[in-house]
Order: sequence, then C-alpha cells, then structure tokens
Amino acid sequence: MKELPFAITLEVGSSHANRTGSWRVERPVYVDRMPPCNNACPAGENIQRWLYEAESGDYETAWRQLADDNPFPAVMGRICYHPCETTCNRAQLNEAVGINSIERFLGDLAIERGWPLPRAGSDTGKRVLVVGGGPSGLSAAYHLRRLGHEVRLVDSAPELGGMMRYGIPAYRLPREVLVAEVERIIALGIHVELDHTVHDIESERRNGGFDAVFLAVGAQLARRVEIPAGDSSRILDAVSLLHRTAEHDPPLLGRRVAIYGGGDTAVDAARTARRLGATDAVIVYRRNRERMPAHGDQIEEAIEEGVTMRWLSTVSRFEGDHLVLEKMRLNDKGFPEPTGEFDELDADSLVLALGQDTDLSLLDEEPGITIEEGVIEVSPAMMAGGNGIFAGGDAVPSERTATVAIGHGKRAARGIGAYLAGQILVDPPCNELATFDHLNTWYYSDAPRTRRPELEQARRQSTFDEIFGGLTEDNALFEARRCLSCGNCFECDNCFGVCPDNAVIKLGGSARYEFDYDFCKGCGICAQECPCGAIDMVPERI
Repeated sequence: MKELPFAITLEVGSSHANRTGSWRVERPVYVDRMPPCNNACPAGENIQRWLYEAESGDYETAWRQLADDNPFPAVMGRICYHPCETTCNRAQLNEAVGINSIERFLGDLAIERGWPLPRAGSDTGKRVLVVGGGPSGLSAAYHLRRLGHEVRLVDSAPELGGMMRYGIPAYRLPREVLVAEVERIIALGIHVELDHTVHDIESERRNGGFDAVFLAVGAQLARRVEIPAGDSSRILDAVSLLHRTAEHDPPLLGRRVAIYGGGDTAVDAARTARRLGATDAVIVYRRNRERMPAHGDQIEEAIEEGVTMRWLSTVSRFEGDHLVLEKMRLNDKGFPEPTGEFDELDADSLVLALGQDTDLSLLDEEPGITIEEGVIEVSPAMMAGGNGIFAGGDAVPSERTATVAIGHGKRAARGIGAYLAGQILVDPPCNELATFDHLNTWYYSDAPRTRRPELEQARRQSTFDEIFGGLTEDNALFEARRCLSCGNCFECDNCFGVCPDNAVIKLGGSARYEFDYDFCKGCGICAQECPCGAIDMVPERI
C-alpha cells in the first residue's frame, strides 16, 4: 500500500467543523536561533537581548542585562574590537548595527546615574584567590562574588586595571572611566592587595586558606631581540613606553621614532610617540598590511594621525642616527624572506613592539600543570590543574584582547563555582546560528548607521584627549532600533496578521505566540513573512 506524504487525523464528534490540521504536509514551529552578534562576542554577552531593551528606551534594564555578563560596558564600549559587528547580519543589508557605540552609551549612562552592579550572592563559605587585577582577574572576581564566594584579589602593580590602565593609552580609554567601573566591582566586597607579587602559588594558597585559585597574570614582559647598536639607551620596548606614559613619566624619544612590530601595541606606541612630540613615527613591519595583526581601525586611525609604515622591512642594526633596514619578500606561503637589499631610515630612537610574554615562575613548584610555548593549557572550564587552579586571559592560549580576557574571567568563575560544589561545568546546547538567509529583510528600512563624533586632527596629534565621543540618547535609540532581531521573535505580529486561518494565538505578556494546529493548513505564509527567521516549517509526523 502506498504511503501517504501527510498525516490523516479523523476527528469524531468534534465541535469544530472547520478544522483543517489533517491537510498538512508541514507544520510551522517557533524557534530560537543564535544571533551572530551573540555568537561572536568573546565576553559572552546576550547582545540581542540588551539591544531589545535599549530600543524600547529602558536603558537601565538594558545595562543590567549587559552587566550580567560584562561589568565593563563603558570600557569595552571604547576598546573592544567588536567582532559582533563584523558578523552582524545587517552589514549585508547596508551597515552593521553600531553595537559597540550603544554599549558605550549604556556604560557611560550607568556611571553618570550611579547604577550599582548586582549584589554579591549569599555567602558560600568558600575562599578564592585571584592573582592579577587586569580585565580577566576583575571579571572573575566580579562573577565569583555574585556566586557568593569570598574573593581576595592581589596585583603586583600599585593600581588595578592591568593593561587596560598601563597598556591602553588615555586617548582610547580615559582613566576616570576605567576607575569608575573598577571601583564599582570592588564595592561588591572584594578584598584587594596591591603591590603584592606572588612568587609561589602553592604557599600563597596554603597560607591564605584558599579553596581555589584563578591566575590572570597577563603578559607584561616585552620580548627582546638583539639589534646591534652603538647606543643601546635609544632602544626601548613598547610596554615600557606605554606604562611610563600612563604614569605621566614618558621617556625621551626624540623627533624621529621607529617602531618595530605590527600588532596593536606597535600601533599604540606609534600614536603615543606622535603625541609625545615625534614629528616622524614610522612602523617597521616585515610583512605587508594584509598580514599585519593590528586591527584595521587602529591602523586607519594611526595613518590619519601621521604615522607612516615601512612594509616588508626588518631592522638589521642601529648606526649613529639611522636604522639599517633589510627589505623582505613574502614566499608562496606568506612568510617573509630576506632579499639581501638594504635601506636606511633616520631615527633618534627605536621602540620594540615584538609581542609580550607571561611570567609564570609562580608555578615552578606546582605539579600537574602543563605549560606550552609560554602559556598554560586549560580545560574548557579554564582549569589548569586538578587541584582547583584555574587560569585565563593572556596566560592561556587565546587571542590577547581585553574582551577575550573578560570572557575568560566569567567562564573561570563558573568553572570554579562548579568545582567548589563538586560538579563539572556543562554548557547548555547551542541553538542553530541565525544566518542572513533566514531573514525577510523586506520589512526593514534602509536606516544609515549613526557615526560617533570625532576629535579634530590637530588635537589628536598633540594631546591625549579621547578621540571619539559618545552617542546622544536619540542617536543611541535610533541605532539600537536598527537591530534585526536575527533568529528570535520580537512580537511584531506579522504571523498573527498574515495567517489566513486564524491559527496563530497571541499569548500576551511577552509570552509571544503559539499555533493552533487544529486550524493550521501548513501553508507556510507565516514562516515566509517572519522578518527575523523565528518560524520553521517542519515535516508533519505520520
């Protein structure tokens, strides 16, 4: 007997004479998909959710949703490289939503209005040591306090913030913004000890009676390279330059400064040199621009400020008042090779920005921890050893950005919480990604992206004033409303309005909708007309 491609349901004694569910080959179902912005956020923010609250004008609720994952909205709204925007589906329609600028608006508003972070959780009786007061350590301390654990945070520097304070220049991150968000975290009851260097993690843990440890020691040791030079005092590293400048004790660089390296630290060093009076700030990099690891926005802003580039070049030696550069070429695998051809570059000083290493000597006596290529191997829960030592940020294999470090701190706190409870951290299943092809963009207007105000060029080259301003409330509201709500119902009523059979039921109270399958014929109009791709048509079960 031939099998029918649809289900037949015989309704006996029904009071609904017009039921048509038995006609269906497919039925519509409401689904929740993973928005690409959420998926790309290293800090694990529920971006779509806080954008939804922001576009309604409920800024405090939006900020609280954001701060639930990331206690640094005002900081990250300035220094995050916003991979969320790179993956934003709206970019395929016109331009990505300005998520980063809205985050900054919410963060600044919270500081202005004095909104406090959520209170610490009920006391668990457990004590956790956090080593390192940078973004990862502060994030971990925040989330650990919310879980109710006692936290002691130690740092070898005189002030908290790590590379956010000592490595990122003030023109990108004003110190008063950083201080405001750090103090708000510490106010949760975190015990802080500054100017304290941990030499042996096991003795520190034992003497303090800690149940677990989180290592967020960062990467603040500048890598060096041997460059022949008659006057080595004219060679310094970028980490020292940025650190001393942050402490208002900048070194003397001269008028012509060369910066050797191609990462974000090299670009920050070059831009800082310009602000310290250098007429020529030249970045020397052995590959081309396409292979430069620095983020594109940073490079563009540096060029606008007068920083120049010497691509495919490496520093051979320092002679008198100039550098000798060897020209490079890229082989078929993209690696630089020497050409034997040389050039000269006038320079009063050379700044080395060749990367940073992590000082892990505090683990010398600690068994069961694997260190490969200068970083600590960790489990998915960020555990470095079976005895309750966790690690994150620049100390583990990952991209070295503040946003990644913040995400590590949150994840480690949850891993520590599970460990202290005798459990294993298990991630919930991840929804299917909401790709652009799921959307019905006919419903969205061609709204242009809002631009943040920018400091004029003359002041950018001579002061450390912040380069970019924030959005106004009107601009932030407009920008938030450009979100497409990819993959998740935002109760637009489209399905309710287009259904020819009145098979869509409004549940009310933000509960969305449900289908009455007694009346749905499975025509699929609701799925076709859903703007955000929150309805799927699935085969009817036989």
